[in-house]
Amino acid sequence: QVQLVESGGGLVQAGDSLRLSCAASGRTFSSYAMGWFRQAPGKEREFVAAIRGSLDITRYSDSVKGRFTISRDNAKNTVYLQMNSLKSEDTAVYYCAAREHWSITVVTTGYNYWGQGTQVTVSS
Repeated sequence: QVQLVESGGGLVQAGDSLRLSCAASGRTFSSYAMGWFRQAPGKEREFVAAIRGSLDITRYSDSVKGRFTISRDNAKNTVYLQMNSLKSEDTAVYYCAAREHWSITVVTTGYNYWGQGTQVTVSS
């Protein structure tokens, strides 16, 4: 069983930056692919970014590519999402997810564990 706890959300202005953190329990964290998803009010949960287990291979949605960076620190069992040049359309609840496999997937059903979410609000 893996538990995920997100932190770092908040209220910022357009153009600002935020860094989200996701602390994971479990001894096999380094072998898991990790992902960030987000869900805005009235919309479905959507893929944001993911990082492969064991190797720093990443993937991003087109809407955040070039602005967001996902990274992981396996020694700390933590994955990060650095968000720069934030826009109002980035406003959502952001969720961290863990996949019991090293490969990346962009679909929610590919992840086995989810955090409780952290709110990010970007005012224009």
